[in-house]
Amino acid sequence: MLKGKVALVTGSTSGIGLGIARALAAEGADIALNGFGDAGEVEKLRAGIASQYKVRAAHIPADVGHPQETIAMVERAIGEFGHVDILVNNAGIQHVAKVQDFPPEQWERIIAINLSAAFYATRAALPGMLARNWGRIINIASTHGLVASAEKSAYVAAKHGIVGFTKSVALETARTGVTCNAICPGWVLTPLVQKQIDVRMQNDRLSLDEAKRALLGEKTPSLEFVTPEELGGLAVFLCSDAAAQMRGVPVAMDGGWTAQ
Repeated sequence: MLKGKVALVTGSTSGIGLGIARALAAEGADIALNGFGDAGEVEKLRAGIASQYKVRAAHIPADVGHPQETIAMVERAIGEFGHVDILVNNAGIQHVAKVQDFPPEQWERIIAINLSAAFYATRAALPGMLARNWGRIINIASTHGLVASAEKSAYVAAKHGIVGFTKSVALETARTGVTCNAICPGWVLTPLVQKQIDVRMQNDRLSLDEAKRALLGEKTPSLEFVTPEELGGLAVFLCSDAAAQMRGVPVAMDGGWTAQ
């Protein structure tokens, strides 16, 4: 379905981003990976995607917390592949603390990576999409873009901002072949979430399974994690012709979290 298209996925060397990159590659899209990690392991991921799905794949190790690196990342992807048709703004970080204890530098970093990076990447990629009258911008928000949790003020603010940004871009592109939507995952067992599980294990003296169920039990009626593969399938749908009139929609995939 996506043969001839190029997808740039930020934060795609692990977790949600990697799941989405694989799903898009499986549909024939060439892939620009972005993210950090051991150079050898990242190269294995890149080569594996190229080999398994018979697509072109590149790795662009930009720190999207810095505007100029984000812009340069998009420009490099366009330089290597000729165009960027699908932009998935996925990169994100987390820090947990009460507002009065929240380190200002952590606030600034979370807003930069989780929110501002989506603006800079979209601003750089959108003109080419509009010129070709086809494009898909998919912003990975969170259930925390729809509802809040305590001690996550920066993350919640950034993810609410992503949902609002998605709606504005969708309105600006409403009469074009470019769409912009947001995916709002619940708990996904990524390295980011694993850290929170580890803290519960240590603080509450729980086993791994007990800590997982305690985390899920607070928010998720299904008591199941969302998987990167499931999110990849949703991203593929948003890139399809069937989703051409989905514009500015925050789509929750959260095991019932926001249905409560």
